[in-house]
Amino acid sequence: MYLLKSILAQAGLTQLVDGILLDLGVSSPQLDDPARGFSFLRDGPVDMRMDPSGGPTAADLVATLDEAALARVLADFGEERAARRIARAIVRERQSRPIETTGALSALVSRVVAATSGRFRIHPATRTFQALRIAVNREIEGIPDFVRGACALLRPHGRLAVISFHSLEDRAVKTTFRALTHPCVCPTALPVCVCGLTPVVRALTPRPLVPSEHEIQRNPRARSARLRGVEKI
Repeated sequence: MYLLKSILAQAGLTQLVDGILLDLGVSSPQLDDPARGFSFLRDGPVDMRMDPSGGPTAADLVATLDEAALARVLADFGEERAARRIARAIVRERQSRPIETTGALSALVSRVVAATSGRFRIHPATRTFQALRIAVNREIEGIPDFVRGACALLRPHGRLAVISFHSLEDRAVKTTFRALTHPCVCPTALPVCVCGLTPVVRALTPRPLVPSEHEIQRNPRARSARLRGVEKI
């Protein structure tokens, strides 16, 4: 909450607010800059840090994680079914030469996935790149605290809307919203609530809102967007 308060203070907002929009997407300028290493569409260094001033890069993870740890990253953050095979191939490849460019990593992953899969709905390296980016920037772990902090800064009837772009983000938002709308921890066998926990917000979107076909045609990167919202009680 401290970070959010400081952001609002910089904008001259020191009181509770009527609305907050949280966009969890990576910025298009970052994605389109090959020097940042987010995309396999243009060759560049395997960096993927949103803050390039410090911290390990995706290349560091690719070069140092053992096979089991690398497979967990790909499976947990990329939901990649071929995580073990990709991790094994990466470890084998780096023994002879470092994997330093997005093109080299993409080609390696594509070869592994193509060997056991048919036609692709998405590029075969998409999930691997997503997983490494999430791991490098620790994207998921901060979502629950940030959402709770945002709700605490809303006036009564103020609204929080969150746009996520993949299932892991959406799941973290959904779970946190559910905890804020149904906080009771009493056993279901009790006839009445005795824990004293009351709802903080009410749900505005029982199901996430998704972009229309027209919007996707205008902005293809919106195709995976999911919007959820709550209102402060």
